[in-house]
Amino acid sequence: MSSDSKRGPRADASRNRARLIAAAGEALAEAGNDVAFDVIARRAGVGNATLYRHFPTRADLLVAVYSDEVDALCRHGTRLLESADPTDALFAWLDEFVAHVATKRPLALAATEGADGRRTALFHEWHASITTIADRLVRRAAPTLRPDLTAADVLTLASGAALAVDADRARRLVAILRTGIVAITPTADE
Repeated sequence: MSSDSKRGPRADASRNRARLIAAAGEALAEAGNDVAFDVIARRAGVGNATLYRHFPTRADLLVAVYSDEVDALCRHGTRLLESADPTDALFAWLDEFVAHVATKRPLALAATEGADGRRTALFHEWHASITTIADRLVRRAAPTLRPDLTAADVLTLASGAALAVDADRARRLVAILRTGIVAITPTADE
């Protein structure tokens, strides 16, 4: 085995892959999942051969783009775990979560539906990653929340909002949701 085969991808190949994923994410958001590969390649500043070398099929590209989106959402949640106010952190993440669900649903479905219409293993991995971050944020904010509230409750409520309306209205609904799940602390007069 040569020393070259033990190394990861070359730096330029890694950069090209990252540029392709970023360009595809933008193009898919603008034009939908059927955007032409040559549009993505041009936007990334690479040739079609480079795009096909990294992503032989549309499904491969959709999976990479959606995986990047889920990773970004989870990284955002991890950063928010360091926030001073755990309740604000939870709702800042939920704000991003509902925007993600509302705007990325067609991409998520295209990237995670098997030929038989069932979700792929990747879908379950991504769902587990998102649920783990939500659980950590809810646990951290637990002293300010209803005592019977779970991360699954929060994700179900937020997902419902995101699936029912557009991203802006979903964010508004999550703000309203906050008044329903944050525990009411008694005032000095009570």
